[in-house]
Amino acid sequence: MNVTVGWWAALIGLALAIVLILRKLNTTYALLLGAIVGCLIGGANLSQTVDIVVKGSQSVIGTVVRVLAAGVLAGVMMESGAADRIAKTIVSKFGESLAIFSLAFATMIICAVGVFIPVAVLIVAPIAIEVGTRLKISKIALLIALSGGGKAGNIISPNPNTIAVASGFKVQPSLVMIGSIIPALCGLGMAVLLATLVQHRGAEVTLADLGPASVGPRRKDKDLPSIGRSLVAPITAVVLLLINPLGSLMHIGILEKFQVDAMYILPLASIIGLFAMRQGSHILDYTKAGLGRMVDVVLILIGAGALGGLITTSDLPKQIVAIITKAGISGSFLAPIAGILMGAAAASTSTAVILGSSSFGNSILAFGTSPVAAAITMQAGATAIDGLPHGNYFHVTAKAVNMTLGERMKAVPYEALVGLTMTIVASAIYLVF
Repeated sequence: MNVTVGWWAALIGLALAIVLILRKLNTTYALLLGAIVGCLIGGANLSQTVDIVVKGSQSVIGTVVRVLAAGVLAGVMMESGAADRIAKTIVSKFGESLAIFSLAFATMIICAVGVFIPVAVLIVAPIAIEVGTRLKISKIALLIALSGGGKAGNIISPNPNTIAVASGFKVQPSLVMIGSIIPALCGLGMAVLLATLVQHRGAEVTLADLGPASVGPRRKDKDLPSIGRSLVAPITAVVLLLINPLGSLMHIGILEKFQVDAMYILPLASIIGLFAMRQGSHILDYTKAGLGRMVDVVLILIGAGALGGLITTSDLPKQIVAIITKAGISGSFLAPIAGILMGAAAASTSTAVILGSSSFGNSILAFGTSPVAAAITMQAGATAIDGLPHGNYFHVTAKAVNMTLGERMKAVPYEALVGLTMTIVASAIYLVF
């Protein structure tokens, strides 16, 4: 397949996908249609277009397999009540004097243990509304705390975005998770600071806002597993994921040889945690629920792979590299810049890193950036402006605290500041110093 699609056609295909998403077309179909139209108007014939779309979709299959494995952990943590227990314990331990910090930290931890960021916000939102009502905290402050904490947790978790960016640069997800800890903590700090500054601005939250905020019927406290049992699955997953990186860091041969993929580790840790919570009889129900939550993600990743195939086949990456070079910007910053641009275009962290790594990966590495640094900074960049109205996250989180779309838009700049903080810190650590 010897065809190069014009950069302008790739941009038209990307723009078409965004417009179709805004027009409420299914995201996967919008991405596929954008890819097809971009190929055809860019000079590819019908057969070449099929090859580009198929090749692009095939490039994400490794990510898809690992994401499906992560679905087991997500299903166990959500359906067993473990995620709910962790959130409640964190908030209760810190108390109302540190309410905003505790809410942001709880959402961060729920994300970090493998729960998707929109679901993490939905889990913590009812607790946030109850606390916010007592302390007269504004809706926008609560959302900034929840969303900012979620963003911080999302870059250190075995979630689809981490798996996708690690696969894109052919590094272990655990290396991306470890390397993102400091940027994540800085993002958490910024979220708490911003939420504290605006806690009395805008409409105050009330108990009337509780309605649709939860992810399902909420269990009574006595029906939830203990905090110790709830932590077994995520701790097991983290320990197993860290064995090889720590072995490499400490030059311990036996640990370096432990090269077990997340595809095995995440389901295994989930099953161990499930039996620790004495809910082994629910294994089929919980794994089915986890898989169900992954279906939309997998389909979107396939669509993103197709669109990534269009961009990779075009000369758009070369044009962007040329613009960066002429502007006098160091090429090492291409990774976070690509993450920011793709995050805004796709309004999805996972889709952004798929597009960014597949489209700009070779150019980024050609500047001498290490694969780990590229993965960490691109993922951080993708969190900057990924919560725009053409993505599901914007609308899910608006419903979580019963916000109007106008109120929700006011939170976007604050969320962007959290994402940019993590991007700047990650870039400073891995690209400057």
